[in-house]
Amino acid sequence: MKVVKIDKAATDYYIKLTNLQSEYRRIGVNYNQAVKALHTGLSEKKALAMLYKLEQLTIELISLNREIIRLTQEFEQWLQK
Repeated sequence: MKVVKIDKAATDYYIKLTNLQSEYRRIGVNYNQAVKALHTGLSEKKALAMLYKLEQLTIELISLNREIIRLTQEFEQWLQK
């Protein structure tokens, strides 16, 4: 008989990181779509709207990066215990 020990904290970290990765990918796809739209020669009004969208997506990416860093630091502290 073999005993397998599952590390709950590591599993939770993995699940949270996977969810954040999915969110990161979603934001990245939207970001790429906005950049492509800017390169199509939009009117000034539409270009400004796309720039605003890019700004908001950039803010989301920054926030998500901070969350990933916070989660990783929290997990590293847990590992040292």
